[in-house]
Amino acid sequence: MKKIYVLLLSATVLFSNAAKADEGMWLLSLLEKMNYKDMQSKGLKLTPEQLYSINNSSLKDGIGWFSNGCTSELVSEKGLVFTNHHCGYDAIATLSTPQDNILDNGFWAKTMAEEKPAPGVTFALVNRIDDITNEVLDSIKGMDVKTRNASLPRIYKAISDRASKGTHYEAQCREMFKGNAYYLFIFEKFTDVRLVGTPPQNVGKFGGETDNWMWPRHTGDFSVFRVYSNKENKPSKYSTENIPYTPKKHIQVTTSGVKKGDYAMIMGFPGRTNRYEFSQGVQIATDIVDPSIVKLRDIKLNAWKVEMNKSVDIRLKLSSDFASIANYWKFFRGESEQLKNNKVYDIKLKQETAFAKWAAKNPEFKDVLPSVEKVFAAYKPYAAQRTFLNEGILSPFAAKFANMGMALEPSLLKNDSTGIANLSKSVIEAIDEMPYDMQIMRADKRVFDSSLVYYYQNVSTDLQPQFIKDIIAKYDASNPVNAIKKYTDYMFSASMFTDKNMTKAWLQNPRLSILQNDPFYIHLKAFKDHYNSAFKPKVDEFNAQIVDLGRQYIKGLIQMNPKTKYYPDANSSIRLTYGQVESYLKFPLITYLDEVVQKNEINKGNPEFDVPSKLIELNKAKDYGKYADKTGKLPVCFLTNNDITGGNSGSGVLDGQGRLIGLAFDGNWEAMSGNISYDAAKQRTICLDIRYLLWLVEKLGGATNIIEELKLVN
Repeated sequence: MKKIYVLLLSATVLFSNAAKADEGMWLLSLLEKMNYKDMQSKGLKLTPEQLYSINNSSLKDGIGWFSNGCTSELVSEKGLVFTNHHCGYDAIATLSTPQDNILDNGFWAKTMAEEKPAPGVTFALVNRIDDITNEVLDSIKGMDVKTRNASLPRIYKAISDRASKGTHYEAQCREMFKGNAYYLFIFEKFTDVRLVGTPPQNVGKFGGETDNWMWPRHTGDFSVFRVYSNKENKPSKYSTENIPYTPKKHIQVTTSGVKKGDYAMIMGFPGRTNRYEFSQGVQIATDIVDPSIVKLRDIKLNAWKVEMNKSVDIRLKLSSDFASIANYWKFFRGESEQLKNNKVYDIKLKQETAFAKWAAKNPEFKDVLPSVEKVFAAYKPYAAQRTFLNEGILSPFAAKFANMGMALEPSLLKNDSTGIANLSKSVIEAIDEMPYDMQIMRADKRVFDSSLVYYYQNVSTDLQPQFIKDIIAKYDASNPVNAIKKYTDYMFSASMFTDKNMTKAWLQNPRLSILQNDPFYIHLKAFKDHYNSAFKPKVDEFNAQIVDLGRQYIKGLIQMNPKTKYYPDANSSIRLTYGQVESYLKFPLITYLDEVVQKNEINKGNPEFDVPSKLIELNKAKDYGKYADKTGKLPVCFLTNNDITGGNSGSGVLDGQGRLIGLAFDGNWEAMSGNISYDAAKQRTICLDIRYLLWLVEKLGGATNIIEELKLVN
């Protein structure tokens, strides 16, 4: 009986968490059992059924997964949705042209007929959550690690297909606690989503990369969309016949404002955390992987920026990718720095020391940490190789074009005409979605050159492919940097993949000999073959071993501390985090519009701190309408101690009655180690105050139609 208990683990112990402060990203289906009393004590006024219900409308029916990467919330009976500006950024940039530059100028649809279809944007609602732990564990019982990992996709598919069969729903299985528990999420996914409004990006991105991840913050980070359905209120492809979706639940918007200590909760789709990481993993992230990502992304950003500054057209084409790359360029900088500052390695080591002492008396777990030590020691020499490949060698657009072209090779070798035709069509479509201009190729050439130099100078010679040594010998053996420059000139003059039209012409009549003799094909094949033969088997083996050891470690932790409550790592499944409106260190709790204008004045000439002249005029006149606080000032942003991560962007910040008081849009610099270790004293969520959002819509945008649709409460 004890053996069965240890294998399955009770849901009560597994998902409860007496975690310090307001740490934790909680599964909705277990809130009543695990968290409800604590939530009530902090100020929650809703019942468990109002938070999560399968049979009745509840808060979860107003929270949407936005384009599989952000969160959004329904705020009206007509499918109106709020999310972050940076979540809608790609759609906004794609819909912009030099002639109709809504990214820079903003956009407000005054009628539904003016709303802009946003191809590729999706909105998904969770219908229900099922515990499938027993079924999955029974299916993999007795399997070794490799067999288990190979079997899980098949098991997931069978469960998902069964759950969604005969319905319009989609289903996804999610692993929790590295394989100690499993849950099934049933979705309703909408693909007809239209842009309703966006502030100009000098409001939506105010502060740019300088202020990114920083507090105090003054960014109007929001955009407005609408979800459309067919006449049966079901998901449908875009059609002029579609009508605004009528939700089961929409979130009320309140202008009551916030003060220190107020209850605050966030429901959303946090992306990835690794709170159960081993100390060795912290060390590798700090010293090896994160710095490599930062440097390689720095190369790309600098090369792109040169061309973006020359042309509005190029800037619009690259803006979305640039913003995404820059965001995580700074994130990895911050994570590496704060892992050190917050002594996360020491924290993990202390936890492992306690575990080792306990495990010494428990045969099932005594070998876990010694095995972890051996696995990481073997992995460390090649820990950055995947980073060098993905962030460096495969980074230029030309390399991406070539990599997609190489996907045809197996079909060409087999002379599979159907496969060739289908793949050619899909690759042409993918290439058409990627930006290409001569100016972009100039930047691409600099990225290629600098990334290859960085690879040559930072990867141990014995770990490099023979190909790079051949390049040096051929072009300038006495000066490797010059050799790489000459090689770069050759690549960008001789490969069809540096010319979009030539690439597409080949795809329309693909010949194997042309592909295999192309310089970029030869280049990529050399690096990919080297990685696949020298490193991939080791990386795959490491990943399988460390996940299995992580599963055993978590299982042991729960047995070691049976009264302690643990929560699962974020994995893009819907979660709830709760806490209070709260500052940290000596920072202010709230920022104001006056400070936006002050930052603009102090940073004159810096485009990151530009603001519309109308905003300055409105502030000068103190024209804040009903959105000013009791002191007569207009709040812009505020802080909570909610536990969030990437994917929570756009999440509604809700008060004790479940009303919208703000939008979560960032974390803070001092706690950028938070994906690996939560710091109660420092970790904060930076939130856009809903009153600033509403003021921007009404006063700056003149979109009173949106305000009227919301039916504000106070």
